[in-house]
Amino acid sequence: MLFGARRVGKTQLVQSYLADQNKERWFSAHGEDNDVAELLSSRSAARFRQAFATYDGFFLDEAQSVSDSGLALKLLVDLLPDLKVIVTGSSAFRLDQMLGQPLTGRRSVHYLHPITVNEISEWKGPTAPTGLLPDLLTYGSYPEVLQIASQKDRRNYLRQLVEDYLFQDILAFDQLRNAKKLRDLTTLVAHQIGSELSLNELANSLQINKGTVERYLDLLEKSFVLFRVDGFSRNLRKEVSKSKRYYFVDNGIRNAVIDQFPPLELRPDRGALWENFFVNERRRLHAYHHAGVRDYFWRTYDQQEIDRIEVDSDDSIHAYECKWSSKTRSIPAAWKKAYPEVPFDFVTPENFMLHLQPHTMTL
Repeated sequence: MLFGARRVGKTQLVQSYLADQNKERWFSAHGEDNDVAELLSSRSAARFRQAFATYDGFFLDEAQSVSDSGLALKLLVDLLPDLKVIVTGSSAFRLDQMLGQPLTGRRSVHYLHPITVNEISEWKGPTAPTGLLPDLLTYGSYPEVLQIASQKDRRNYLRQLVEDYLFQDILAFDQLRNAKKLRDLTTLVAHQIGSELSLNELANSLQINKGTVERYLDLLEKSFVLFRVDGFSRNLRKEVSKSKRYYFVDNGIRNAVIDQFPPLELRPDRGALWENFFVNERRRLHAYHHAGVRDYFWRTYDQQEIDRIEVDSDDSIHAYECKWSSKTRSIPAAWKKAYPEVPFDFVTPENFMLHLQPHTMTL
């Protein structure tokens, strides 16, 4: 199973893989194809054998579009145990419901993210990410965005992506009636990158209840628009541990949500964009290398804070503070006192690539 946001390249990745399987026969289908959906929804053993018995593999794109696809796929692999199956999906909320329980113990789940700086280095050269940093912070790293030369065309692409896919998918999958509240919530979150969210304040601002805010945030996470980071604490009295921060899976999506694309040097939110970018890149690095790192932020009640705390499987800790300007650098006094042995790095536009290589992972 390959999950990820719309337009990050899931289909292209699988098709490239299948193109190399010259000795195998694969049946490829799209979940929005009515004939395919009807076949799978029938859960007919006879029809499944007739359709797939002569193939080595079955690729189903956008599996969340097929009703009860988990049960259909379970029957398929039970009937044809040698059949290889690949499915993609862009809504973890829908897919968890449909694919999770029927395929427990039978599935391998992977996630595809927007392009990483290491992939850009391999594609364009080792110095390319640093040179492209203003664009990456403004327009993000969706595959197609990186190949669009015109800034105007990039903006239009991102706006269309937000309107045609991200919000529409959520509204369609969960039958939400109030599209405006969902959009307004996402906008409020976009203006609070790097800050803890108060669910009560969001609910009051939107004039909806706290439970609805929590549900909408969960849907935005499971549709690969946002991801959540919890507060870190070793139960020291002054540490805040129950708060949460939300980041966007891509800077370009965040800027499209608020429709703000001015030059970086004119942006008062460039520090927030920088934090969103670096936290994202570290998250992708660990995900692709299966590092099993748990990520947090840290703050005390007297407002001392650190942007990113990583805890590995043996509970060793590494701290990172994102600094757009390299002028002011001071480790919070409460952190130094509580965790004097923990490695601490300031991450700036001048040194960020040093902290985004596989050897810099917490292992």
